[in-house]
Amino acid sequence: MLSSHLQNGIESDSLIWARVPESDDASTDGVGLLNSHRDGGGVDSLDYEVIENYAYREEQAHRGKLYVCYYVAVKWFFSLLIGIGTGLAAVFINLSVENFAGWKFALTFAIIQKSYFAGFIVYLVINLVLVFSSAYIITQFAPAAAGSGIPEIKGYLNGIDIPGTLLFRTLIGKIFGSIGSVGGGLALGKEGPLVHTGACIASLLGQGGSTKYHFNSRWPQLFKSDRDRRDLVTCGCAAGVAAAFRAPVGGVLFALEEVTSWWRSQLMWRVFFTSAIVAVVVRTAMGWCKSGICGHFGGGGFIIWDVSDGQDDYYFKELLPMAVIGVIGGLLGALFNQLTLYMTSWRRNSLHKKGNRVKIIEACIISCITSAISFGLPLLRKCSPCPETGTDSGIECPRPPGMYGNYVNFYCKTENEYNDLATIFFNTQDDAIRNLFSAKTMREFSAQSLLTFLAMFYTLAVVTFGTAVPAGQFVPGIMIGSTYGRLVGMFVVRFYKKLNIEEGTYALLGAASFLGGSMRMTVSLCVIMVEITNNLKLLPLIMLVLLISKAVGDAFNEGLYEVQARLKGIPLLESRPKNHMRQMIAKEACQSQKVISLPRVIRVADVASILRSNKHNGFPVIDHTRSGETLVIGLVLRSHLLVLLQSKVDFQHSPLPCDPSARHIRHSFSEFAKPVSSKGLCIEDIHLTSDDLEMYIDLAPFLNPSPYVVPEDMSLTKVYNLFRQLGLRHLFVVPRPSRVIGLITRKDLLIEENAESSAVELQQSTSRSVQ
Repeated sequence: MLSSHLQNGIESDSLIWARVPESDDASTDGVGLLNSHRDGGGVDSLDYEVIENYAYREEQAHRGKLYVCYYVAVKWFFSLLIGIGTGLAAVFINLSVENFAGWKFALTFAIIQKSYFAGFIVYLVINLVLVFSSAYIITQFAPAAAGSGIPEIKGYLNGIDIPGTLLFRTLIGKIFGSIGSVGGGLALGKEGPLVHTGACIASLLGQGGSTKYHFNSRWPQLFKSDRDRRDLVTCGCAAGVAAAFRAPVGGVLFALEEVTSWWRSQLMWRVFFTSAIVAVVVRTAMGWCKSGICGHFGGGGFIIWDVSDGQDDYYFKELLPMAVIGVIGGLLGALFNQLTLYMTSWRRNSLHKKGNRVKIIEACIISCITSAISFGLPLLRKCSPCPETGTDSGIECPRPPGMYGNYVNFYCKTENEYNDLATIFFNTQDDAIRNLFSAKTMREFSAQSLLTFLAMFYTLAVVTFGTAVPAGQFVPGIMIGSTYGRLVGMFVVRFYKKLNIEEGTYALLGAASFLGGSMRMTVSLCVIMVEITNNLKLLPLIMLVLLISKAVGDAFNEGLYEVQARLKGIPLLESRPKNHMRQMIAKEACQSQKVISLPRVIRVADVASILRSNKHNGFPVIDHTRSGETLVIGLVLRSHLLVLLQSKVDFQHSPLPCDPSARHIRHSFSEFAKPVSSKGLCIEDIHLTSDDLEMYIDLAPFLNPSPYVVPEDMSLTKVYNLFRQLGLRHLFVVPRPSRVIGLITRKDLLIEENAESSAVELQQSTSRSVQ
């Protein structure tokens, strides 16, 4: 029997999954994803491969050129909607965060004119209410919205179905949770959650809305396959980055470099179009807000830290301190990843097991500590007199209370003084970064204040990351990096006194180095930093520090998103196989899983029994030739079998096979698609009578007749690359074939588009015998 030959065969990805440690709980915040499979087993994969069964072929045969044009047009239209939707969501989040922060600081500055203690109480209570609302929304309404969401989206685009990731309530929780957590002053950002927000918007558009909340349309029936949804979610990820940083090109490169596992040139155009639409929406919103109708929006909100008026050129002598910044970024970034890994592991193994109430209390305690530090530390710092050159630089010193700008007058005895630590601490993160990047503000910050802020904010970022609120690490990483970058810049300015050097330039390079050392991105991060600073002259320097920081960080551990994905039990297939796979073959990789083969015509009772007794998602289907030889005729998916059992229209009384080509298919191809990020059908949900169990199903019309096959002695490295690059879910491992019927070369695939002769030419070329 061929089933004995295939015993070590199906689902070669089980090797990768088996090496991911099982989580010891299955809470809904992303922990224990390996235990949250709908039937109680492991992680469920997505079907990115095209299942070319008879239903698919019949559907394709009836589609003419007009339908193909309509299909392409709808994809572009959805790209437009994704860009508009993500842009509007980003506008809403930014307006809300800036207004909450603006009201908070304006009220606090007004109260501290009379009493600093009363001002502190008001400041703490406002932050506490915002953070409490965020934590309550996440724990009670949308647990999947906690964290940045980028590891989950990266897993989805890698082929992993993570329950709850792309639901409507996750989108709502992400938007309002981000407003509360960022507006509440926590050491986290809204840029990572915006990527998740864009992906949710794209997924909901692709499936026509949400059926649970009765907001659903059957119009977008074209995007029922996981393959089409993957393209839409990719557009959403790029749109999220473009909206967060006002960096459309950076959004495209982020999607290409960081989150996607498969890429096509056609997808590049749609992703680029989506990012461009986001840029238009954001710019329109900013122009609309210039009239003053957006409240405290002011100079904050959408990130663009213009440093075009800074350092015009750089000198060869500066390359060494810039390289030092890259080394520091790699070391601090790797340490940050390791510390967040320890903290998150402790939370999930000990603290968060005690329930949602503990998660809310934890977030509130961290909010109180953050408020106390950001308000209290500047009180301990002596004020400095305003520099005489402040007016020449166009920067007012001190700035008016509650307004955007440098030089904050906080607990100062005279009006002509400012508190440099309050200029960073007692501010929104966007404004604090803008102050650190600012040019012509030489000696605005003291080394003691920068070191104090670096130590405290670094600790707060480590402690805050992993709480039950939406949390991004882009902006906190920029704040950390720009702090030690400005410190290095201060020493360089003092050492090279005659050179035209700006401290803000080194702050920018420090921000890039820390992000490179933590997230390990290069090309996309480089373009994002150039776009948000509007200074192309710094491109070579940013490239230098990114290469160094990434190399240093890689020497210690993985990137932040890979670390978090592994902690959450998301079995990502990375871009490169492990070194030990070079000494393994395909047969050795599938020793742990026994293949269950199905005959072509099978009793309904046997199908139900097999589905209940195991958790396989794919089954080889075998048939016998007239000579009695066993033959593999294809692969049938578990989800397809469940659809057949539920519909019952394909049951037959005879155990004899029928001719699939002459049989009318009663199902459309879209019926076999599983709803996005939901449980779908389960064998326990299907009711079968005793008469149903005695009937038969001919599986030939519903199986994939052309699954991917590799010989048993193929190296595991080659299998890994094939599996990942093609986006497969199953891969057959078979004995070495006995003969070859033909050989296809590049020339055979370069066929002229001729409706009458192309099929004949292809048939002739593929059947050319090998002498």
